Amino acid sequence: MTLTEPVIIGALSPSRAGDFMTCPLLYRFRVIDQLPEKPSPAAVRGTVVHAVLERLYDLPAPRRSVRAALELLAPQWERLLADEPAYAEMFADEAEQRAWLEQARGMLERYFTLEDPTRLEPAERELYVEAVLDSGLMLRGYVDRLDVAPTGEVRVVDYKTGAAPGPDFEAKALFQMKFYALVLWRLRGSVPRLLQLVYLGGDGEVLRYAPDEADLRATERKVEALWTAIQRALESGEWRHRRSRLCDWCDYQALCPEFGGTPPPLPDRRPGDTTRRTRRSATDEL
Repeated sequence: MTLTEPVIIGALSPSRAGDFMTCPLLYRFRVIDQLPEKPSPAAVRGTVVHAVLERLYDLPAPRRSVRAALELLAPQWERLLADEPAYAEMFADEAEQRAWLEQARGMLERYFTLEDPTRLEPAERELYVEAVLDSGLMLRGYVDRLDVAPTGEVRVVDYKTGAAPGPDFEAKALFQMKFYALVLWRLRGSVPRLLQLVYLGGDGEVLRYAPDEADLRATERKVEALWTAIQRALESGEWRHRRSRLCDWCDYQALCPEFGGTPPPLPDRRPGDTTRRTRRSATDEL
């Protein structure tokens, strides 16, 4: 007797799940309408810093120094510009771009105060993972780093280029990590030992959490409920707008009823997920 694979009913990444929890209308604009957004200097800087930290571990351990990381910054920025020339238009002038790069340098220097890369040998970097739940919902995304101890215990590491959240917002920050842990559990059959968020903004901080099966089962129920809510919104055509502090950075204010705008007509498109099996971009989860 062979087990049949579940029929895939849709796909969700932690980025898009977070969008829907923040504002269902934001999810609609990004996933259903697929409206363009202006590149965010903060998000693009995060992409560059992630790329430097990924390539830092290509070097032999003794050579993983602050200087080596800073020497990688300009080439990674130039590589990104070659792929996306429009990123150069984020800056009013060269002085603004220099200040932006200086902030990236500060984040890389801060990283070395939080971890010692000469003592680490990651098992995976920028790892694409996906798993299909029993319901048929596919979960997928990118894990910045996976560390595996000689005893087999797994640590999931994610770099954040913002400041660490306050206690009231830690649960939201950990949702992404529990999402990844759930995918890895479904893929590999064991719960990751530790989830670690490395915040490179502000004063720098490391947030650690040890999940268990109960955590991940609760996360699975939450993700399934989110997908049910997304399907309900798709069928009804009602995508609620929800005001928050993040509205100040939203490119879609002109189309949002919260700000007197009117959303465009809904396209005839099923909900998908914008995280594809390609290299992470500045619009993916950082």
